[in-house]
Formats: sequence, C-alpha cells, structure tokens
Amino acid sequence: MKKTLFFIFALILISPIAYAQVKITGKVVDEQTDAPLGYATIQLMKAADDALAGGGLSDDDGKFSMEAEAGEYYLLLDFMGYQQMKTDAFTVGKKAYDFGLIKLASRTSTLDEVVVQAEKSTMELALDKRIFNVGKDLGNAGGSAIEILNNIPSVTVDVEGGVRLRGSSNVRILIDGKPSGLVSFKGGSGLQQLQANLIEKVEIITNPSARYEAEGMAGIINIVLKKDRRQGLNGSFDVTAGYPLNVGAAANLNYRRKNINFFINYGLNYRKTPSYTTIYQEVYANDSTFISEQIYDGVKDGFDNNIRGGLDFFFNERNILTASYMLSRSDGKRLTDLRYDDYIGSTSNLDSYTLRTQDETETEPISEYVLSYKSLFKREGHELNASIRYMDHWETSDQIYEQSSYFPDGSRDSSRDLYQTSLNDETEEQLLLQVDYVQPFATEGKLEIGLRSSFRDMENDYIVKERNESGVLEVLPGLDNNFIYQENIHGLYGIIGNKSKRFSYQFGLRAEWTDIETILEKTQESNPRNYTNLFPSAHFTYDLPAGHAVQLSYSRRVQRPTYNDLSPFVTFSDNRNYFSGNPDLNPEFSDVFELGHVKYFDKGSISSSVYYRKVNDKIIRIRSVDSRGFSTTLPENLATEDAYGAEFTAGYTATKWWKLDFNFNFFRSIIDGTNVDSDFSSDTYTWFTRQTSRFTLSPTTDLQFRANYEAPMNTPQGSRKSLYFFDLAINKDIFKDKGTLTLNVSDILNSRKYRSVSEGETFYTFANAQRIRRQINLVLNYRLNQ
Repeated sequence: MKKTLFFIFALILISPIAYAQVKITGKVVDEQTDAPLGYATIQLMKAADDALAGGGLSDDDGKFSMEAEAGEYYLLLDFMGYQQMKTDAFTVGKKAYDFGLIKLASRTSTLDEVVVQAEKSTMELALDKRIFNVGKDLGNAGGSAIEILNNIPSVTVDVEGGVRLRGSSNVRILIDGKPSGLVSFKGGSGLQQLQANLIEKVEIITNPSARYEAEGMAGIINIVLKKDRRQGLNGSFDVTAGYPLNVGAAANLNYRRKNINFFINYGLNYRKTPSYTTIYQEVYANDSTFISEQIYDGVKDGFDNNIRGGLDFFFNERNILTASYMLSRSDGKRLTDLRYDDYIGSTSNLDSYTLRTQDETETEPISEYVLSYKSLFKREGHELNASIRYMDHWETSDQIYEQSSYFPDGSRDSSRDLYQTSLNDETEEQLLLQVDYVQPFATEGKLEIGLRSSFRDMENDYIVKERNESGVLEVLPGLDNNFIYQENIHGLYGIIGNKSKRFSYQFGLRAEWTDIETILEKTQESNPRNYTNLFPSAHFTYDLPAGHAVQLSYSRRVQRPTYNDLSPFVTFSDNRNYFSGNPDLNPEFSDVFELGHVKYFDKGSISSSVYYRKVNDKIIRIRSVDSRGFSTTLPENLATEDAYGAEFTAGYTATKWWKLDFNFNFFRSIIDGTNVDSDFSSDTYTWFTRQTSRFTLSPTTDLQFRANYEAPMNTPQGSRKSLYFFDLAINKDIFKDKGTLTLNVSDILNSRKYRSVSEGETFYTFANAQRIRRQINLVLNYRLNQ
C-alpha cells in the first residue's frame, strides 16, 4: 500500500508542464470586516469562450495562488453565505498578476427593490477537510446535533448514539474547535442535548496536522455554532413541532455597534423518544441448550435548555477580545419495561418469565466559560491566538428497579422478586489553556508554533442497594465506591510549510505529555499512567491544470481510553446484560496515510481519497456470557487492526431544478485479537453510501430526498447486519422570503433497525434494536435582517 501511494505521488511530481506559466495571486476577504475567507472556491475562466482554465481554494488566510498561460481571463469566486462574484476581465502577460484584496458581499442585499441572493452550498470541499453547512440540508430542521451527524457523508451513528467516521468509532468531537462537556461522559450520544437550530456548520478533518491535538484516530469532527459579526442587529428564530412528541424553539441574535459585538443563542426542547430492543440468546451448558427471549420497550422524556452568550471587543480590526459563557441543562425521565422469557431446549418449552421495570430521573447541567484574544499583525498571515476555557459539569441519575418472576402458568414466584435502587453522581472540571502563533516568511511560507495544556478531574460516586427479606435496603457487595479520574495532558507543536509554483508542503511535529491516574477510593486501588509521545504529520499538495488538485498526507494519532472505557462500574438497568469499563486499558496508536484528489468543474465538484490505518492495541468491546445466560460487555485491547479504504464524495447540479450529492465509502478491516482469545480475529469488507437529491419546485419551494445504506460487516465476535433508511423533506419560503416553513420525515419506512450477531463457544446472541424511530417535524424559521 505504501509503495502504491509513493508511486502515484511520484508520477504527479514528474508530470511535465508544457507551457510557460504566470502566477495569479490575491486574497479573498469579507466586504465589511476585511476578515479573510478561508477555503473560498476560485475558478479561472477564459474570457473568450467562458471555458474553465483552472482553479483552486483560498487558504486559511484567504490567500490564493494559481498559474496560467498568457491570455485574457476572469475569476468566479464562491464562498458559503456570500454572493458569487465575477471579476472584470484581465490580461495575463509575462509578469505575475496580483489582484490584491477581493471583497465578497454577504449573501443578501437589496438594491432598488431587486433582491440578489446567493445560495449557501450544502457541502464545500477542501483537500484537508470538508465543510457541511447545516442550514441548507432540509433534513436537519427540528433535529439535534446527533441527527445532523447522521446526515453527513462519511459519518454514521449507531444504536447507542456512538459516532463513527469512515467506520471507526475513534473520532474526536469538538465544538467550536474545543472539547465540550456534552461529549465527556456520554460520548457522541450527549449531542442529543444540542439542537440543530444552534449549529452553523460541521467540519470533517480526516487526517489532521500537528496543529490539532493528537486525540482521535479516525480524525476530527468540529461542530461550529452560529455567530455573526455584521454591523447592526440580525438573527433568526425557529419553532419546532413534531411526532413522536418534539416541541422546541431557538433564537440566534447578534448585534454589533462599532467596536463591540454581542451574540446570544438560546434553544429549548421537550421530546419523547421511544425505543425498543429484542434479544434472542442460546446458552450451551451441561449438554443442554437454554434459550431466552428478551424484550425492552421504553420511552425517555427529555427537556433540554441551551444558552450561549458573549461579546467581541474590537480594540481595532486587528485585535479582538472575546468572552463567552454557555449553559446546557438536560432533565430527563426514562421508563422502561423489560421482559425475559426463559426456555429449556426449545421455545416451545417455557420454563419461566420475568418482568422488570426501570424508573430513572436524570439531571445534567454543563457550564463553560471562554476568554480568547486574537491579534493580527501588519503582515498578512502574521497572528497570535490565545484562549482559556473552564468547564464545570455534573450529572446525577436516580434509578428504581422492580422485578417479579412467574411460572409458565402465570402464577407468581415471589421468592425471586427484587426491589433495587441505583444512585450515580458524576462530576467533571476541566481547565484548558492554548496559545497559537503564526509567522509568515518568504512569499508563501508559514511557520506555526503552539502549546496546549489540559487539566481534567472527574468523579463517579456509585451505589446500588437491594431490599432484603426484612424490607431494608442493603448495599450490594462491590457496588459502592467512588471512581476518581485525573488527567493532565500538555502539548507542544511546530509546523513549517511553503509553496513553490504548483507544489506546496507542510511538515509538523507535536509532542504530548500524558499523566492519567484512576483511583477507586474505598478500596484504595490506583492505576497511574504516564507516557510521552511524538506525533509527526506531513501534507503535500500539487495543483494540476483544469481545476484538479491532489494531496498526500500522513499523521500519527492516539486514542486514549475514555472515562467510560475505564470506569469499572456496571450499568444496572438490565440485570442480565451488564456493560462496564476496564481500568487496565492502554491507549491505541495509529499511523494514517491518505491520498486525496479534488476536481472542480462547471456544474459541481468531486473529491476522492484512498487511505490506510495501522492501529496497535485496538480497543473493542468484548461480550461474554455465563452459564445462566447473563452477559458482561467490556472493552479490551486487541493486538492490531489494518484498515484500508476508498471514499468518493461528489456534488452535481444536473439542471437548474435538480442538485445531487453523493458519498460512497468502501473499506476493509483486518483485526487480530489472538492476544486475548484465539478466535478473536476478523477480516471484513464493507461499504456504506448516501445519496441526496434536492429539487427546486418553484422559486420559493424545495424538495429533498435522501437514501442511506450500510452494508453488513464481520466483527471479531460475529457480525452486524445491513441497514437502510430514507428521509424526505420539503420547505417553502414565506413572509416575503423572511421566513421558511419546513416539513421533514426521517426514516420514512421506519426501517432504521440495528441488527447484530455475537457468538462464542458457549453462546449465540442475536439483537435487534431501534433507538430512533420515524420522526416527523414541522419547523418555522424567521430571519431578522439576514
């Protein structure tokens, strides 16, 4: 694989350039603030016949550079939320041509009763990341952040809310480029608390440079919240009503006057989420087969509040101080009915059945404080960024379980009745300090250095009690302790990059010092981990004629065990299927190689990539079942994983009324787990695809249809079955184009069901789960001065 990538890249580098080329440069900025617009699309067009002669993207600082033969041209520039711009024709001679600043106007302006609007693209492509604009995807209206991610190419969400990128669950999720308490305890499922109406865009970075923290083997998902800096008052308001019950509202307001910019986002939502799971299990012991059928039917009532406010103070346009505060609070009530039917030999021979109920009350507030400073020096691209962030997060869960058992004839077996309680209090505090400095040199060169320190303390006070024969609640042995997690991570990085004609390069090195300790307070068990690692990265880009560009990249990444991966406490809602962490887990380390290509053409764009990941100490959850049929699932370090993949993403405007987006991902995963068990190995080929069509029915009405399919795949203990579902949405502009009414139906056929098989020497288990059912939402959006 490495030889193949090197050979392809070598061919690119030695491709002859047959014609004399002249450099064309410039910088794309906002018309009002002169802020640089990174990753704007620039197309070089021949003035004579409007043919595409070349193109590319602006960099992080809004700069662009391309080459062309002598002749007469014009530029077409596109950027999300801005009007498309066509420059005047210009002549390329023997000398370099510099446009200077090219200023783009925001996407809506009124001139003599003529409204000029430019549509924000749903997807924007860059070689090192893809940007997905939430507002233009009709299927996101009225949903949550977790549903947005499930609509994004390359990303899938499993039944537990776990987020996968290109088939890997080891992905780093950030909000506004920083860690968030929303994903601390619950992982990706915590994003259910964040309403889609508060999100501006999502960035997918599959092979990050040393600039980013090394966490996240598969890459980084960055969720960017809404914020504006235009002069005056502007904003938007959303009201949502849906079935199953989903009601909510959101407001995004921004006011700027001279050197002060105020912003506030507020969203509230009340939602009922029904779910069910069925499990069929066979256990082989003592020359007999014991069969159980388990049914879980539950509903969660959730009330979520999110508020985020702050201000930007402009000492001048080059020095900005920003202070912000975010409070997210979730209050939930979960009621679940469980039924266990137990058989001997076959399902025609019922031995007994058991009914169990769960009544859980949950409260989870999160506070985040941020202070940041940005200084832009006189030379373009010369800047300093510094920030301090403090997060305070706690969660309390109070649960009551009642269980009763019955003989086959329906008479009660009171000797097996249970009444149990579980109290789970979790707290988290994190302090994050970060400084980044960029120093340009020569014409296109750039040196970056930065440091980052994170201090994190978490506790989980856990106790389970059971009523004894005297009616007194007693603590169950081994289920009363306080788990303490202390994590300090310090990082230092340096990056150097430059460009010569069509070829650009970037080399980076990041060093991280990790100090982690877990403590079980009552039993005085301690597990300290200290290690230092280097994480190099390299990115090479070559711009080809006619709108083509390729990039070869490499990075080393780490996936440290999460808090839930390490916590030894077990979930207790189901007293036959336990889930817990493993304090002895080691981190995963991976080497990631990727070769990517982007092509822009008149009616769309296409990006493709091939990638390879070599993973050591692969973390996978392993299921074991005892002779009673009770299972325990906990993470283990398997030896290695070799993952190969190819991905294609395209956008195409077939006609003025039909636009298509397409994503296809194929990968092979070879896992060696023989270090744990001789049978824990798998070699699987699988793929998933997503296609979205958007139809313009009239100037004020759009229709969108999306199809999703995930192919089956093998796992070290069994397999996951195929999955498919379809979404439909329609919107209409109202109130003289100041409002939009959207109706969407996610999972039209109610077919989004996760099916899996787990097998061992003594058991066979088939699970069928649906945690997110068909949802119908009606959303009204109103825009103020936008």
